[in-house]
Formats: sequence, C-alpha cells, structure tokens
Amino acid sequence: MSNIRTTGIDFLLDLNERHSRAFMDLSSERRRYRGEHPTEIAALKCMDGRLHLPVMTQTALGIIQPFRNLGGKFDLGWPFFQVIIEQWVQYSISRGRHCLVFVTYHYARGDTHRGCRGFNYDTNAAKDAAVKLKDQFIRVYGKGAVVPIVCGIETDLDALILHGEDEHSVVDLAKIKHSSQLELEEMLYSLYPSIPERIVRDMIPLVRGNIRHIAEIRQSNRPIEESEHKEWVLGVGRGFDWLHAINTAFIVGPFDPNLTVAIETAARLLKGNIDDGRVDPNGIVLLTSAAYRDEAGPEYHLAKEKALFLSKFAHDIIKERVPDLVPHLQILTGFTDMDTRKFEVIERIDAAPVKKVKTA
Repeated sequence: MSNIRTTGIDFLLDLNERHSRAFMDLSSERRRYRGEHPTEIAALKCMDGRLHLPVMTQTALGIIQPFRNLGGKFDLGWPFFQVIIEQWVQYSISRGRHCLVFVTYHYARGDTHRGCRGFNYDTNAAKDAAVKLKDQFIRVYGKGAVVPIVCGIETDLDALILHGEDEHSVVDLAKIKHSSQLELEEMLYSLYPSIPERIVRDMIPLVRGNIRHIAEIRQSNRPIEESEHKEWVLGVGRGFDWLHAINTAFIVGPFDPNLTVAIETAARLLKGNIDDGRVDPNGIVLLTSAAYRDEAGPEYHLAKEKALFLSKFAHDIIKERVPDLVPHLQILTGFTDMDTRKFEVIERIDAAPVKKVKTA
C-alpha cells in the first residue's frame, strides 16, 4: 500500500501507461487469437474489483469485453444498456462471428462475507438474477448467434463455475484436474448440447486458462486477505479495461437508470473499507472515464463532455449521500481511447492528507 498511500492518482496513471503499452504490444497476439477463436465474448460482471476475467482465464487483453454494474445486475430493458449490447451484437454479426455472453455472479467458498456485497452476500439471489438475465437474452435474441451462459466466479480460488443448459448441470473448474482437448470438449458439450460447435471450441482456451490459473493460486498459497475487499478507487463510466489490478476499484458502468443508487452504494463500500482499516484514507480516488474510438470526429469531444458530466454527477451524489467520504477523495477525470487503452486526463484534483483524529 505504500505507493498508493501518497500517490493514488500517480499509481493509476502509471498503471494505465503500462497497460496501454502492453495492450498495443499484444495487437498481433490478439489478431492471431481472433483468427483461431473468432467468437466475440462479453462478460456482465459486478463492480467488485476482484473480478478480472482476462487474469482468471489467462486471456490476452482486449479479448473479453467487460460490462460492470452493482452486483452484476443488468436488464435488457435499460435504454442505454440495450443500445450498447445491440451495437456489440450487430458488430459481431456483421463480421460473421458468434456472440458469447458470460452472465456472472460471484461468491467466496471460504466465507460468505467475502462474497457479493451488491446482493448483501446472498449467493442464491445473485444466481437467480443471473438466470433471469440469461433467459432475457434468449427471449430477445433466440438460440443461435447470441449465446448467454450463467457463470459463477468464486473469488477465493478465482474459479469459474459453469452452469449448463440443464439447471442441474454445474461444473466447478476448481474440481477439474485434467484439461486435454477431448476431455474439455466432452465436458462443454455435456453442459451445452445445443450451442454451436464454434463457440464450444472458442470456450476451451478460457476454460483451460482458468484451470491453470486455479492451480497457480493454490500453489502460491495466496493469503486470504488478498481475496477480501480492499478497493480504494470508485470508477464511474466506461473504458476501464486497463484497470485490471486486483482489489483496486469498484467500477460502476453508466447503464443502470438508477445510477444514483449504484454510485451511492459503491461510495458507502469505499467508506467501509476506510472505516475497517483495509485501505489508506489518503489514497482514495474518484475516477471517471468515457470511451471513444474516433479521435477526428465528434465522438472524441462527446466523450470528454460525458466524462466531465459523470464526474460532477458522481461527486454531487457522494457529497449529498456519503459526505464523510468527500474529504478523502482525490478526483481524476478523463477519457479512454479504446484502440490503445490510453487514458487522457481532463481534470486532476489531489486531496490534502486526511488527519486521523486522536481519541481518548
């Protein structure tokens, strides 16, 4: 925590710089991977900072498209979320690709209270919501080009829990010891007998990567505290693919019509991390980002306006509903070029150190 304690914003900017370089260095690897595994993959996830599927599946940066919200709660009726998903689907179909959507929930096998705070640690409720969202995707897109699957994420071992088409078919990858091509194909076909062969083949690298990752977590004897909540950043907006350091950020996407509630909840969780002594009170950052691809047109300038609006919007909510967090906040506002993952700073405000009050 020492580097975070005095330079929270500098840490984030350095992280983005390193991630952007790595992302661009991996461009040929992504092209090679997509040539072999063309399925477009999205993950609908909680804002919890521990849920990093590229790390958990040992997949090249930029392959899995993340969407985040409190508790992983989404609804295809939400106007903005609907537009973004439909754009993603049409982009994929126009290139002759299938769409695989991981509809996720998360929990910790060792302690309920290391689970999802967005669902008040109720794993069954989180799982039921994921099933409901999967069914909504099927109602909208049918069974064909867009395939949603329910996937649990167990954060003590970073294990994926694959739920099959039959609600009673579940595979915990932490219990899989062998990962030959044939064994993985048989397992996936038994879970998903009706999905296209192309998607099954393109799931295998993710499954195999997660099995390897779980083995590495076990071998490292990762301390339990590393799987607990230690987030010190509240990220609001889009373009946070680069923010993949574990236990760093609560990320609130701009999809939920009740965005105020999601921001307030994340702010309260951040304040709880301070109160419980899990994070340094002088290293707290409100980070806002918007995403763009076309620097020459209005999209670039619209992203800037969106980032500024979201920053003020989030700050006003925190001031009104979680005012005790305000003195701790550093503020970083910017936008992210999705072709390079480079974050451009619009505004930076470094907070003065928060002095601890001595008690008798």
